[in-house]
Amino acid sequence: MNDRNIPITEDELHAYVDDELPAERRADVEAWLAAHPDDAERVQSWRTMAEMLHARYDTVAQEPVPARLELERLERRPRQWLYGAAAAVLVAFVAGGTAGWVAHGAASAPSTFQSFTADALDAHRLYVVEVRHPVEVGGNERDHLQAWLTRRCGWTVFAPNLEASGLKLVGGRLLPGPNGPASFLMYEGASGERYTIYTAKTENGATQMRYARTDKDGALFWAERGVGYVVSGGGDRDRLTKVAQAVYDQAEKNGT
Repeated sequence: MNDRNIPITEDELHAYVDDELPAERRADVEAWLAAHPDDAERVQSWRTMAEMLHARYDTVAQEPVPARLELERLERRPRQWLYGAAAAVLVAFVAGGTAGWVAHGAASAPSTFQSFTADALDAHRLYVVEVRHPVEVGGNERDHLQAWLTRRCGWTVFAPNLEASGLKLVGGRLLPGPNGPASFLMYEGASGERYTIYTAKTENGATQMRYARTDKDGALFWAERGVGYVVSGGGDRDRLTKVAQAVYDQAEKNGT
């Protein structure tokens, strides 16, 4: 392991940032970084991002995984939600004023809105703190990620291109949802901000856009063609709305 001729891998650079690198390899990595300024700059950017995430989410990272996100739930019967169960946590508003975002049918029942936003925000808070393992499949495998989630979830899962919003696809993972599997996609901006898209089947064919917020994070929920969407991000509602609109527009264009 202490042979300096062994190339430094991406995983070793991440382990170096996370202080998980074996001691006998640390000097080799530091020598590599001294000779490779591009890699040294990448490592410094990862450290900066990690510090930002820890400063914002350390308290959340210490919380236990919510029962609603346990993977065992994928094998269980869909739960029956009680009206108002999450009312103490979420404050909901109708998000109007954007053309095309009005309901095509009845407004979302409180139980559907609350269950989706609660699950999505829990998943968002749980995974955005991760630096090395935020997703199961990376964004560099977009086609595979979309095909895998589509096969497991039972509807066409599409990872929108949000580069116009300054966001790059980090990747995604499979999660349990209110009525079966759910897809979870993560995007990241140059400053380290992260947005997530949570989708799962819903009994509501189509609903209007609705907003929820818990602590420092916000979420926008809507449903189309029997699939519920929740876009979650920071507390800047205007920024969140623009990101959600981009997701909505591309989903409509692709018929998903």
